Order: sequence, then C-alpha cells, then structure tokens
Amino acid sequence: MTTRDDAILVGGPRDGTSVPAGDAGLIELKIEGLIHRYIRTTKQREHDGAELAVYNYDGEVRPTGGESGSESGPDRVASPMASGQAVPLDSEDVNGSRS
Repeated sequence: MTTRDDAILVGGPRDGTSVPAGDAGLIELKIEGLIHRYIRTTKQREHDGAELAVYNYDGEVRPTGGESGSESGPDRVASPMASGQAVPLDSEDVNGSRS
C-alpha cells in the first residue's frame, strides 16, 4: 500500500520534509531520544507539484514529559506519543535524512 505525502514540515530537524499526515493536528517524531513536535497550520505550500498542508516546528520534549525547574514537571502534560495516546509516525517513513 502506497502512502501519499500530504504535509510538509517547516523548521526543526526535518525542515522541508514531506510526510503523510492525514487530518492530524499534531505530528510527533522520535529523533535521538527526544520527541519533536510539528503543529498543523492553516497554510498550504507547493512541493513537487502538490499543495501540502504546512506543519510548523513546535520544539522538542522528553518522552517522560516535563521536568522540575521553572515549571512544575508533574503538572505538565507529557507527549501524547509517550503516553500512548497518539499513533507515532515512524521516522523511517519520513523522506529526507534519517536519525
């Protein structure tokens, strides 16, 4: 089964990479032990002749969630991927460089 890339990642470690996203509001990629988040925008971008949804880089989090410091770690929500509430996009399915 072939999966069609319908989104492009902007910023972060996978900048310019096209991925299959469907209607997901959040894409999380586990790269080198951290979860990198990309959030869907209302923008579209042409890439290889197709109009793709744009997902902006939102930063990285540890799979265990927040840590003590300026924020209260236990009060901070962990990543949906780490808590088993999201379906992860295997980094091997992502075009471009691999970690």
